[in-house]
Amino acid sequence: MNYKRCIDVYDFSVSEIFEIFDLAMRVKKNPLAYKNLLNGKALGLIFEKPSTRTWVSFDIGFSTLGGHAIYLGPQDIKLGVREEIRDVARVLARYLDAIVMRTFSHKTIIEFARYFAKPVINGLSDLEHPCQALTDYFTMLEIFGDFKGRKIAYVGDGNNVLSSLLLLAARLGVDFSFATPEECLVRRSTLMRARREAKRTKAKISEFHNPGQAVRGADIIYTDVWVSMGEEHKSSKRKYFKPFQVNQKLLSKAKKDVRFMHCLPAHRGEEVTNDVIEGKHSVVFDQAENRIHVQKAILIYLLGMNA
Repeated sequence: MNYKRCIDVYDFSVSEIFEIFDLAMRVKKNPLAYKNLLNGKALGLIFEKPSTRTWVSFDIGFSTLGGHAIYLGPQDIKLGVREEIRDVARVLARYLDAIVMRTFSHKTIIEFARYFAKPVINGLSDLEHPCQALTDYFTMLEIFGDFKGRKIAYVGDGNNVLSSLLLLAARLGVDFSFATPEECLVRRSTLMRARREAKRTKAKISEFHNPGQAVRGADIIYTDVWVSMGEEHKSSKRKYFKPFQVNQKLLSKAKKDVRFMHCLPAHRGEEVTNDVIEGKHSVVFDQAENRIHVQKAILIYLLGMNA
């Protein structure tokens, strides 16, 4: 049996993405209608990194669908250290129905998935954060009703969140601009991949190194931390980001009703000022809430329970 997976945002076609969005909306509006849908199912959460939203939203989301989730943290399973990844994957495939993985290396998820012959979900890796990006576009769809004529602007580090947002914009045909310091670029292979997809979908992808240029005419301004988890040794790179702070001055360069998004956790006073994240333009906590709804939809879809 070939199982669907959510390791990369391109694991889903456009029609599948909108099917997941529609399901997430229905789950959000009437959660009790789905409370026993995954009764008897078991989900593993293998996390090499700390987590708040990803852990809680998947754990509670799966439980409220009637399933059982088990958390396996850094001290519980040391993949590739205490035991080979392929051995852990094949054993857990006999216990569990699906796995969520939050790893330092994307290669770890790919290797695990090769031997775990069931749905695998990328809860974050150094390459992508697909569940976050899917949730963010779902939140935008809630706000605007559709993506036609909308522009998304990302300002900050060329990290895994930007990669997934960029790839998904190209797949959905959404105009996307981003500004990063020249010293902190998005992966060139990811950008090339997005540009190839954008040619097919007519999305407009624009790269800048000046935040003001990137956010001009934007409906959404998005940012993330300047130094990601696991990159604390790279804290010196903060010096490149001072012009990239999202503040009222930068917001004023976008549309008057621009929305501000952040995947959290936020370092207030660094990548975003307190008055922006707490201000009228912010939809940060709507994003955070929607993680649980979208991830419940992903689980239902991957486990084939969306009839």
